[in-house]
Amino acid sequence: MSDALLTPQLIRLGCRPADKEAAIREAGALLAAAGCIAPDYIASLLRREAVANTYLGNGIAIPHGMAEDRAQVLRTGIAILQIPDGLEWNPGQRTHLLCAIAARSDDHLVMLRQLTRLLQDEARLLPLLSTADPGELIAALAQPAEALPPDAEAHDLDLCEEWRLDYPNGLHARPAALWVEAARRSPAQLQVRHGNLAADAKNLISLLQLALRQGALLTVSARGPQAAEGLRQLLQAMREASLAEQTAAAIAAQRAAGQRKRALWQPSGRAVSLPGISASPGLAIGTVRILAAAQLNVADRPVSLTEGGDRLHEALAATRRQLSQLADATQAALGAAEADIFRAQAELLNDTDLITLSCQLMVAGHGVEWSWHQAVERLAEKLSALGNPLLAARAADLRDAGRRVLFQLDPSLQSRAPAEFGADTILLAADLAPSDTASLDPARIKGLATAHGGPTSHTAILARTLGLPALVAAGNALLDVADGSPAILDGDSGRLYLDPSEQDLASARGWQQRQNEERLRQQNERQEPGQTADGRRIEIAANLNRPEQVAGALEGGAEGVGLMRTEFLFLERETAPDEDEQHRTYLAMQQALQGRPLIVRALDIGGDKQVPYLKLPREDNPFLGMRGARLLLRRRELLEPQLRALYRAANSGKPLSIMFPMISSLKEITRLKGWCEGIRKELDAPTVPIGIMVEVPAAALLADQLAPYVDFFSIGTNDLTQYALAIDRQHPELAAEADSLHPAVLRLIRHTVRGAAEHRRWVGVCGGIAGDPLGAAILAGLGVDELSMSPRDIAAVKAMLRRHDYARLQGLAEQALACDSAEEVRQLLEVLA
Repeated sequence: MSDALLTPQLIRLGCRPADKEAAIREAGALLAAAGCIAPDYIASLLRREAVANTYLGNGIAIPHGMAEDRAQVLRTGIAILQIPDGLEWNPGQRTHLLCAIAARSDDHLVMLRQLTRLLQDEARLLPLLSTADPGELIAALAQPAEALPPDAEAHDLDLCEEWRLDYPNGLHARPAALWVEAARRSPAQLQVRHGNLAADAKNLISLLQLALRQGALLTVSARGPQAAEGLRQLLQAMREASLAEQTAAAIAAQRAAGQRKRALWQPSGRAVSLPGISASPGLAIGTVRILAAAQLNVADRPVSLTEGGDRLHEALAATRRQLSQLADATQAALGAAEADIFRAQAELLNDTDLITLSCQLMVAGHGVEWSWHQAVERLAEKLSALGNPLLAARAADLRDAGRRVLFQLDPSLQSRAPAEFGADTILLAADLAPSDTASLDPARIKGLATAHGGPTSHTAILARTLGLPALVAAGNALLDVADGSPAILDGDSGRLYLDPSEQDLASARGWQQRQNEERLRQQNERQEPGQTADGRRIEIAANLNRPEQVAGALEGGAEGVGLMRTEFLFLERETAPDEDEQHRTYLAMQQALQGRPLIVRALDIGGDKQVPYLKLPREDNPFLGMRGARLLLRRRELLEPQLRALYRAANSGKPLSIMFPMISSLKEITRLKGWCEGIRKELDAPTVPIGIMVEVPAAALLADQLAPYVDFFSIGTNDLTQYALAIDRQHPELAAEADSLHPAVLRLIRHTVRGAAEHRRWVGVCGGIAGDPLGAAILAGLGVDELSMSPRDIAAVKAMLRRHDYARLQGLAEQALACDSAEEVRQLLEVLA
């Protein structure tokens, strides 16, 4: 084996990882540190485990990444963890040697063959499980094939057929498993031969031992009962796997080409760096400051239940107010999705088990601070122990909210806030709570790096929203970096460069300057109308909640409000707003817009937005239950005051349209329009345009039938993606796969546009993909008339549209519709960047 594949630096002896995930992360970190993989490939190693068993047998496991992520492999390499005590890989499977494989092509197959040989040679294998010399492992795995004992000459079976392997990456575990599955369906003896080596087609290890590369000429043979049919089935499986293998290789090549085209900063020479996982893009130059983990030594000062209960009640109420204010501030500055993080935390504080346990501990003679802290930790640990990633994320939020209550009870426990650090700070921490991240001042904190966490954590989401370059999961070595030392944090590659040279600092500053100049150019042109290079008009609007947000949106380039979310009027209060309060709000929004378009979405409650005082029934799956129009049609006391307030506002003569959420049938439209018309006549108000949200596939597929009954469509791509792909968009592990550029979602959008066009109706998009410049470009190419987004995205989207002709965007849209994955669509769109 080549030294490039396995070196002493890629071997770690005497390991004791806590579990399989920890072991894979440790091996992945070795590969990343050696420059074999991009840090993101570690997540690919873990994803592979979710869909395949990489345990070879006899104590050896070979974790490797997904084929579609091969572009993240920088060079081929193998990292080995020796685990003398063994580690349960899957039930009944115990691993002692973990060999993590990063392969650009089929360079690793020779080494894989050596591993499979070791499985059958216990005399050579057992000493390797406890050796203290990494050289022995290298020698065992680097022994050239020609030095092995010669195999006996292989002979074919009775029926034979030749086939040339056309898999771009050779025969690896995934296609080999398909061969085995097909072979085992036959009672015949089946064999695959390459040269003088033959393998039992029903034995995965035997097949992998052949170390087959692309172009290998194979003889497939059979003998015994139903031999001809068995041979046919096996060859069919081998050929059918070709398409999947070639497609995966093509996507990987496209991704690699796209990455090469992106202008990412690169240091000169061999800069010392710590790898992590990219969480938020961008480059930060500054001084490292370590945020020490808060050590909470909570004193146990016993109090009576009466006194402790009163203090806890006051602390909980104060914390709820604090979280409500933080949610409002976050929503105004960052957006509704980010604000929901803190609204969800406030809801956690209503947990009856949490309050009951705190009181039980106080009755047992403990202090209120100690009791509360213990109750939070016990419940959080219980959630984490369930092994559900959603519940583990909820445990982190519970600790964050619980800490706020604790600080209300005893302010002296509050540690130094990150805001105390000076300008040009790159903040390093074991982890950061969402509330800490949201309170950072981007004028001083230039970048974030954490030892733990993941790219889908709330902290990572907030960092991206704040525009702070960030990396996560860098390991405990991050906390050993010298406080006060200079560094460059590259959020794109997920690396922290330590003590950079003057040359690298100058290069990084130049890169930053070019990026800043591009952003400045976009800002200077943000008031230009939204249109393509050849003048096709596409209205660019803002998604807002409150009248006071309008001025900032208009200053940012918004041409109107494409989505006013009215649910904020109903949240964080004890009763629903009355008609007069709503009327004042809608009128203020109209006045702030000074004659520009305003689209108001009727109350959209349900799913992930719950309002306790409405006493909605508990549902096992609220996203498929009573939400949007379904709720409005059953709760007239909610809809009627809102419609009356809206039609009163329409009497002002300023533009106003009404939009209903979660429509899935014509019956819903006609009933809602009937209510609208009755109230309009009662108030003698003008007719206003009435539109619907396209959030479920049914509405998209029925667009041509619904169009005669509505004035416009607005596509909510976040929900449409969730329902089309059957992926909860809040799931911490799956959310990244809920990509609105998936061809299935794009086809639903095109179907909506075409159905609307038949009846001269316009179509907008107010989902998250509208604010992604690449997404906006493809939406424009699909024929969308309006894009509504967060105000912070407007300048970049307008700049993207102005760079390209409509015909080019149409052509790319047609190509995107023919893709088979969101990843392939994004690779296709790299030409626009």
